[in-house]
Amino acid sequence: MTVRLGVVMLCHDELPVAARLARVWAEGGASVAVHVDAKAPPDGVETMQQDLADLPQVVFSPRHSCEWGMFSLVKATQDAAALLLDRFEDVTHVLVVSGSCLPLRPVADLVAFLALHPRRDFIESVTAADVGWTVGGLNEERFTLRFPFSFRRRRKLFDRYVALQRRLRFRRRIPQGLVPHLGSQWWCLTRTTLRAILADPRRAEFDRYFAKVWIPDESYFQTLARRHSQNIESRSLTLAKFDGQGKPYIFYDDHLEMLEQSRCFVARKIWRGAARLHAHFPHGDPARPAADEPRPERLDRVISQAVARRSLGRPGLYMQSRFPLKDRENGKTSAPYAVLQGFTDLFPDFASWLAERVDADVHGHLFAVHGAEFAGRTPIGPGGLSDSAALRDLDPRGFVANLIRMSDRMPLWQFSPRDGQEMNWFTATDPNARIFVITGAWAVPLLHSDMPFDDIRRVAAILQRTELAQMEVLNSVWLKAQTQVWDLGDFCARPAAVLGGILRALGADPEAAADLPPMREIAGMGRFLQRLRNAGLRPQLMGDFPATDIAVPPQERPAP
Repeated sequence: MTVRLGVVMLCHDELPVAARLARVWAEGGASVAVHVDAKAPPDGVETMQQDLADLPQVVFSPRHSCEWGMFSLVKATQDAAALLLDRFEDVTHVLVVSGSCLPLRPVADLVAFLALHPRRDFIESVTAADVGWTVGGLNEERFTLRFPFSFRRRRKLFDRYVALQRRLRFRRRIPQGLVPHLGSQWWCLTRTTLRAILADPRRAEFDRYFAKVWIPDESYFQTLARRHSQNIESRSLTLAKFDGQGKPYIFYDDHLEMLEQSRCFVARKIWRGAARLHAHFPHGDPARPAADEPRPERLDRVISQAVARRSLGRPGLYMQSRFPLKDRENGKTSAPYAVLQGFTDLFPDFASWLAERVDADVHGHLFAVHGAEFAGRTPIGPGGLSDSAALRDLDPRGFVANLIRMSDRMPLWQFSPRDGQEMNWFTATDPNARIFVITGAWAVPLLHSDMPFDDIRRVAAILQRTELAQMEVLNSVWLKAQTQVWDLGDFCARPAAVLGGILRALGADPEAAADLPPMREIAGMGRFLQRLRNAGLRPQLMGDFPATDIAVPPQERPAP
């Protein structure tokens, strides 16, 4: 069977580009029926007609004022297709394209491919209940409600009318014998099927029904093809992808190699300024047509990854368009990190000691009240972050996420009940976090403080309440961080073993813990804790320290 291709081209803007593409189709051997939106400027339309006047196989169909989601697009396609079939009786297949659809291969390749399947209709046609790709719209309801108002121009009226119909439980009657189907509007039908659709005795009834269906250009031909075709292959021969908002994915010059490798016949939608794409395609030898199948798998995979990246974002990267939703983030942070609590209370030089033994950025107390203590005590940290407490506290979540994302190595920082506690739930529920805690270590600096004991007791009460609240977070059922907790007594009984385990967990040599950093003296801790008890404060999470671990100070000995 000899195949003769006809093309319905729907244009609404960028008419010079559309005229060039119409010439590509025509000079490739196709007959072309061009529909130009009635809203297009008359001088632009006249110029386009003059540019194509030397091509007798190009005709212009009656113009309609088209609007997305409305029946006008179907009407424009119907009229252009009818004109094409009437004017060119040798046309055997009709392909629908837009003015921004670029032929990637010679027209002869598409004709050769269709010659292998001369009676097959290539139209994506899936039942509404199974479509699965509707983004931010209606699925079955588009066929059972009425949609007389423009979704784009009269959005409030559109939404209110839909809500009213739902409230009244209104339901349209689908014409007898029709099973609604959805699919791409870029199809390729045989002359027999298309003529049967256009000449259907019930066409007036079907047109009245679809005139109030939402986005009928994605359902009119897709549904009626099931009524008339005997051999449907439910796919489009046009490469058309959509982003996470349901908008067409636009191809640019840097997509050239992937488009060529896809071996697709047509691609939509091409950026108007993609000069390299327009100069390069269609790519192939028309004298030696190749009927091989399209291979869009790699391009599909890359676009799917790009769509997912755009909608989900990078882990740990927050921005206005993807404001973090609690427990629904695409990763709270971008990489592992560690928080060490209580170690600087026991070892004043712990940060510098640790920095010599691990391949990581070891910071001080990033959430200290006076400001962030970056490694080396620099005023500017990774990614240009400031050590200003005021700037940090404006968005502590963003501060941590950006610090981790911009660090070349794993970041570690010190923590204490004396620091700001706003990030406790964040780190506890972050799988990237590793949290090491010595509970009660805050008492060691107080043991060596020269403050009046009444002040010490007041501060101890505050710090203990803060730590108890933090432990509730770390013991919650929502914990996702890797945590290790020791009380002060347990740690002091075996500091080298604990530090060795921490070094191992951080990817360092545990033997390096044999050389401990200078440690604050804890002799007298038992008596200190007993004094707190005597003052009405019950120390918790401290471990075991005998109250008689040192001699009683002379001023507290009983009189002889």
